[in-house]
Amino acid sequence: MAQPPPVLPVVPPQSHLQSQPQPELQSPPSSLPPLAQTDFAVPPGIAVIYQDDALLVLNKPSNLLSVPGLGEDKQDCLSSRVLAEFADALVVHRLDMATSGLLVMARGADAQRALSAAFERRQVAKRYVAVVAGLLPVDAAWQCIDLPILVDWPRRPLRTIHAQGQASQTRWRCVAHDTQNQTSRLELEPLTGRSHQLRVHLQALGHPILGDTLYAPPKVQAQAPRLLLHACALGLAHPASGAPLHWDCPADF
Repeated sequence: MAQPPPVLPVVPPQSHLQSQPQPELQSPPSSLPPLAQTDFAVPPGIAVIYQDDALLVLNKPSNLLSVPGLGEDKQDCLSSRVLAEFADALVVHRLDMATSGLLVMARGADAQRALSAAFERRQVAKRYVAVVAGLLPVDAAWQCIDLPILVDWPRRPLRTIHAQGQASQTRWRCVAHDTQNQTSRLELEPLTGRSHQLRVHLQALGHPILGDTLYAPPKVQAQAPRLLLHACALGLAHPASGAPLHWDCPADF
């Protein structure tokens, strides 16, 4: 029987935002070797948060593809840059080009199979932080958006909410809001992994993400120079040893 993913700790909101205290959640014990936790850069511009013989944990910058796209102008991406440094690195999952934050790559086929299976069985805990348009009540309780998502074929790559779409669930809560700018800071935990899921669900909630050029109206797009969505925490079992591992990567917004 599949084991549930570990519980992730709360990511503190930015100090200039109004918020109420959030309860401390316990992160799982981690067995990271001290040297493996040292950040270093893989040129050009990708931080390696953790590395060992089985996996890499990377901080993907915004506006960089996770994998190559179609066309010569879309060959520069995170995976190709990492391969230049780690020849055995293999793709396990992706982040949208506009999204920043934690991304895992396997080292070798065995680790790739184990990590891919963990993602498929929902044994990987993921948390994101986003800044959205509008004021939502600050509340420590989690709520869930449960709306099916379908490819909008006439407007690809856009997705849309549709009864015939794939089942999609996102847990969310508001941890802070900025009354001056009329925005809210959310923590998000996708229970499913559909393309553009968080962006589509928040649009459907009536609170699109700032800087979202696909799903936000022009005024909301203009409120930020990039999509304010960041994968800030990740927890999983080591693909070789099974040891519980956890990483945090605060957003720079």
